[in-house]
Amino acid sequence: MNETSRNQGWAITAAAGVAALLFIIGLLNGSYLALAIPVAIVTLFALGLVAWVGYTIATIQVEADTSAEVLSTEEPAKPAAATADDSSSSASSSAA
Repeated sequence: MNETSRNQGWAITAAAGVAALLFIIGLLNGSYLALAIPVAIVTLFALGLVAWVGYTIATIQVEADTSAEVLSTEEPAKPAAATADDSSSSASSSAA
């Protein structure tokens, strides 16, 4: 992590602390705007996300897959040479 990223992180942390302090001062003074502004920001942000998801769903273009899917519950058979190699390797590994 370079020093620029670390400084940006501290700046974001300080800004969040100042915003929290201003919010608490506004609540203690009984200010209606102290609650209305953060609620409006969060509401508009959430609605923006919903609109973005809706727009993405409405405008996405997906090509249908034309190949047939093969569904089988049987496992493919192993070749005889592979099973002989597997048994000999497992025997030698158990002997070691």
